[in-house]
Amino acid sequence: MQLLVTVILTLWVSWARGQEIACDPPIIENSYYIPKRTNYGLGQEITYYCTTGFFPSSWGNTATCTDKGWDPPPRCSLNPCEFPKLKHGLLYKENTYRSYFPAPIKQWFYYSCDENYVTPPEGFWHYITCTEDGWTPEVPCRRKCVFNDLEHVRTPPKEQRLLQGQSIKIDCLPGYSLLNPQGTVTCTENGWSSPPRCLKHCDMPIFENARAVITGKPFRPNDTLDYQCLDGYENTDGSTNGSMVCGEGGWSHLPTCFKSSEKCGPPPGISNGDITSVTLKVYYPWSTVKYQCQTYYQIQGPKYVTCSYGKWSEVPRCMGKFSRFFWILRP
Repeated sequence: MQLLVTVILTLWVSWARGQEIACDPPIIENSYYIPKRTNYGLGQEITYYCTTGFFPSSWGNTATCTDKGWDPPPRCSLNPCEFPKLKHGLLYKENTYRSYFPAPIKQWFYYSCDENYVTPPEGFWHYITCTEDGWTPEVPCRRKCVFNDLEHVRTPPKEQRLLQGQSIKIDCLPGYSLLNPQGTVTCTENGWSSPPRCLKHCDMPIFENARAVITGKPFRPNDTLDYQCLDGYENTDGSTNGSMVCGEGGWSHLPTCFKSSEKCGPPPGISNGDITSVTLKVYYPWSTVKYQCQTYYQIQGPKYVTCSYGKWSEVPRCMGKFSRFFWILRP
């Protein structure tokens, strides 16, 4: 019983801690807010409205209760604009002008953008102005993307410069395509939506004794094409299916499906000679192995032997170099 009471008390304390009061009701001059409560828990939000002639001193008119208090601090001011947070930009002499905030309506400041970002007039410097609705321009710095990789490109024929949100259609030369199947790339805040480069693609191959599992055209670099050997055929490893990968130089390989009856077993050995190739248990059609003779013997016949229709071609013989000489001198 005592153990049960301890567990219940522990659970109640844990629940109570989760309900701890985090924020007192805010005091916001020249405004009213909703909802009104005697206290607020973490994550609870208020919406406040400034009286005529006053403005919220931050973006929006809401504030959230956090473990450090209300965020952003709710306040109504005759000067509606707090210090601007310029994404991808910097206020001119911002440390000098910090004491000027909150700023009044019509107050403006010079600013610049980071590398690869431009102001609305597409210059290096511009100015940001305080209005009743906050700072304008609302997006002070926009990404600028340059398309200048014209290799294997049909259109556009020359360099193009786009701003954030703009798109361009790229038409590649035959045999090439973009990673983006639609052929359109967009300038985003972080750069191009996909690489604007025309890459060599792979056309559907002509299969022999096999068929594609999924067809499509064209295949782009790193695309995979699965294939299945026809009935009665198999790969060199005994499997009946496989995959091939499209690279910039074409397909990684083509299927080598052959009839099971056309396989060859281990190549035959020869007297006084050896096979120099790596020997396998099974060989597929048109596989070859190389023979060589031991010391004091010379090869007669082909050095290479080929597997064809389940049989090996004629193997060579190794004849002693001096056998004929000794036969002539024999008494």
